[in-house]
Amino acid sequence: MTAPALLAVRDLRVLIGGRHILHGVDLDVARHGVTALLGRNGAGKTTTVRGVLGLVPRAGSVRLDGEEVVGLPTHTLVRRGIGYAPEDRGVFAGLTVGENLRLAERRGADGPAYGLVHELFPELKVRERQLAGTLSGGQQQMVAIGRTLLNGNRLIIADEPTKGLAPKVVTEVAQVLERAAEAVPVLLVEQNLAVVRRLAERCVVLADGRTAHQGEAAALLGDAEATRRLLGVGRGPLAPHTVEADS
Repeated sequence: MTAPALLAVRDLRVLIGGRHILHGVDLDVARHGVTALLGRNGAGKTTTVRGVLGLVPRAGSVRLDGEEVVGLPTHTLVRRGIGYAPEDRGVFAGLTVGENLRLAERRGADGPAYGLVHELFPELKVRERQLAGTLSGGQQQMVAIGRTLLNGNRLIIADEPTKGLAPKVVTEVAQVLERAAEAVPVLLVEQNLAVVRRLAERCVVLADGRTAHQGEAAALLGDAEATRRLLGVGRGPLAPHTVEADS
């Protein structure tokens, strides 16, 4: 990575209930595009995200644009420019699309960036008065990502956005993330390697609460032996430009 990382994590350690979950995670997120956070189930991906956001007690170093943020509360990190789209999307089913977006507004000099959100996701404008609970999974992900774009965030963290979705909806979500990454860098926690191949330029692989690999995503996914060793995928490299459900 030639330019300094937007997010630089060093020796991130998390201890929960007397049990060590993370043993020293290092990762860099570039200032553009998508960086994928990969690993087998239980490797520590979601805990890493929660550690970065201050949602669990953590030690080590987390620098956002060069500024140390370990020790800052989560709400301060959000105001510093980290947008979070959680695994369950966090959409309020009984509220309209417009109401879900308005709940995410933060006070700022420039006001919420509805122009950007509607430019990237015009469907949200069309469905502004529709109850969010009646949307498809892909449309709900538009709402979740749209909320992170409203407030001029410098980084979006998307945690397992395609988990449990049908293949057609996975494709919709990949398109949502692709559009979002044109505006804001994305740290993507993802199990579907076809989605990673389509979106990510860089990747970080965790194993047993530690960083096992950092590098170009295409190089890793193009190496069948490394993919099997690091991710437990027992098949050859995925064909480019396809999005499919992982088996």
